[in-house]
Amino acid sequence: MGSLILCHNKKAKRPYEITRIHVRIYTIEELCYYICNNLYLIDYTIMNTQLCDWIEQELELKKLAERLRQEITQNCSVEQFVLTILKQSTIYSQSDINKIQSILEHLQNQNEVEREKYKADSLLKSGEYASAILVYQAIVSKEWDDSLDKAFYGRVYGCLGTAYGRLFLYEEAVKMYQEAYRLCEEPQMLKAYIYSCYRGMPDEQFVKMMSGNPAYLSTASLLKEDVKRIRREINMEISIEQLDQWKKEYRRIDKNNGMC
Repeated sequence: MGSLILCHNKKAKRPYEITRIHVRIYTIEELCYYICNNLYLIDYTIMNTQLCDWIEQELELKKLAERLRQEITQNCSVEQFVLTILKQSTIYSQSDINKIQSILEHLQNQNEVEREKYKADSLLKSGEYASAILVYQAIVSKEWDDSLDKAFYGRVYGCLGTAYGRLFLYEEAVKMYQEAYRLCEEPQMLKAYIYSCYRGMPDEQFVKMMSGNPAYLSTASLLKEDVKRIRREINMEISIEQLDQWKKEYRRIDKNNGMC
């Protein structure tokens, strides 16, 4: 791995500590990296004069520190505060800033659990399935937020099913989709549940489950073409690199969570 190329020469002698996750920051690049990779954690705790003083004294970015102090005095939003840091650091392009601003606006009115789901969704989208599973599991394993309806948690279980399915752990996916459908009764959850059963069960067991259940049979009929398409994709030639990556993901889950 290559070394980090700094856009600013100054490195702090005394780090700024993000106490919430016990991270020490020494440069403006590290501060921006923390912000951009933890948008779901950004709240009022980062908006303080101590950070402004550290930016001025340790990084010698006096104009940025003054601008941030002014924003605190004017009671600006947390989102505006962090955007000022990102903009004034000159590390990111305008298109990057626009994307970050869009995400911050989306997260602005979400509570902590919704932000955690956003983190897990981002991990799932980027293909980090094992990490996503750990975050989704943390959401459903602790006390549920009464301000959120059960459909929210149903979708969390559905995302868990997706993550397990992407790792071809269909037995686990079946359990997750079954719980997802129980909670939110969304047709796509039933569809995913039946597909996972199809992939994870012996043929005889699958036929027995389907027989005599009109709802399952109707959904399976709609699923038939999808199954053919997905089977073709699964049976496509898999590169050695992709196979190695799947093995790593599988072993990571087994080690961290005792699954399978």
